[in-house]
Amino acid sequence: MMNILILNGSPRVNGNTKKMINAFIQGANSNNEIEIIDVTRKNIKGCNACEYCHTKGNKSCIHEDDMKEIYEKLENTDMLILASPIYYHGISGQLKCVIDRFYATLYPKRNMRLKSIAMFLASGDPNMYDGAMFSYNGDFLEYLGLENKGVFTTAGFLSEIKLQEIREFGKSLN
Repeated sequence: MMNILILNGSPRVNGNTKKMINAFIQGANSNNEIEIIDVTRKNIKGCNACEYCHTKGNKSCIHEDDMKEIYEKLENTDMLILASPIYYHGISGQLKCVIDRFYATLYPKRNMRLKSIAMFLASGDPNMYDGAMFSYNGDFLEYLGLENKGVFTTAGFLSEIKLQEIREFGKSLN
């Protein structure tokens, strides 16, 4: 059994990003503990680059906001899934704020429990993933050394074939 944390960066309650998340849960839910945090519904401020977290804060951020919930969940997470629509070649701003704030707890090194990552991306164009992939590859695979469990993308129409692929990915984790 794995503890899986899904950070949903889409403000659309029934959009393609959420449909991808739901397909994953259908496949993976039987033997895994899965939690979704809709970051667009949270009050999460951007990083100030003040270094409080690595000086006086002892890995806690100076901001008193909803990011504390995500920090607590990260401590017991085996696998992280980032899910987002593409906005201007990158993930949504709300999810980007969360990732920037990972600096407090995951840098200079991650907690030992977090081992792997996957990403679900929805876009209107199949050639819009470069910005999201740059962060995924550089920040999560290379710097943090997480195992790549896959990137699943959809452009425009979300097909049943893609949803089934995501369900099968979820099942493969059981």
